[in-house]
Amino acid sequence: MASIWVGHRGTIRDYPDFSPSVDAEAIRKAIRGIGTDEKMLISILTERSNAQRQLIVKEYQAAYGKELKDDLKGDLSGHFEHLMVALVTPPAVFDAKQLKKSMKGAGTNEDALTEILTTRTSRQMKEISQAYYTVYKKSLGDDISSETSGDFRKALLTLADGRRDESLKVDEHLAKKDAQILYKAGENRWGTDEDKFTEILCLRSFPQLKLTFDEYRNISQKDIVDSIKGELSGHFEDLLLAIVHCVRNTPAFLAERLHRALKGAGTDEFTLNRIMVSRSEIDLLDIRIEFKKHYGYSLYSAIKSDTSGDYEITLLKICGGDD
Repeated sequence: MASIWVGHRGTIRDYPDFSPSVDAEAIRKAIRGIGTDEKMLISILTERSNAQRQLIVKEYQAAYGKELKDDLKGDLSGHFEHLMVALVTPPAVFDAKQLKKSMKGAGTNEDALTEILTTRTSRQMKEISQAYYTVYKKSLGDDISSETSGDFRKALLTLADGRRDESLKVDEHLAKKDAQILYKAGENRWGTDEDKFTEILCLRSFPQLKLTFDEYRNISQKDIVDSIKGELSGHFEDLLLAIVHCVRNTPAFLAERLHRALKGAGTDEFTLNRIMVSRSEIDLLDIRIEFKKHYGYSLYSAIKSDTSGDYEITLLKICGGDD
């Protein structure tokens, strides 16, 4: 069965002559030897799909009685370690852990919560919620509830529920109706009816919303983005703008997130690792195209100038080429 985690525009595909036992043994040697053979680890883990890496993890456990991720943690360090561990983590578990990290400690990382919840499909969200409960024995919804508030919380909970319609069929009548509701909820009244925005933007399918936003422009003579900016504020505004951006062009939204992670003083490795790993089998080729189109230089060159060492080598392998 085709995985819900694999698309057609990834940079990483199944390795043709794959043997989990050969790979597990090579990895064991790379870790056990005098000094770690990082090159070997990088070449194996970046040239196998996540599904194949899961088979290596199983094989490694069976042959050596150890968790591969624990051996990687024991042997590597820093950003390179985080990236290699991310590669051997099942996608739903990886996202669950990223969500947990976004809510742990002193502040909540609202941008990361927004990015993950707006770019995952309903089916992916259902798996992420299950993984979250399995790993943390707490529901994702409960943690979101205690770490966020107001309309932002309401919208995040709606997205976390994985109830967005996934069908590709569009209903023109509904688009007109929803556009009218949005217009009445915002531009056309005193005070804004936030719940209507949440309901429509968090539950309708992306193709349906695309049509709705066109209808909205016809009615209001304004782009939905301008209305959201004028009517709403704070994290809730950011979340709805992220949804609109994703509806129109998810790879462009993620390219912008990568650009922000890579520019200025210091690199945001948390974001960089998450997008590179989680999109490497879905749409990273499209993200690369959007990056080049919007910023005039390639994602590859941005990574090259901003990172170093084995961490850089691994990211470049995931990136899969210069544009």
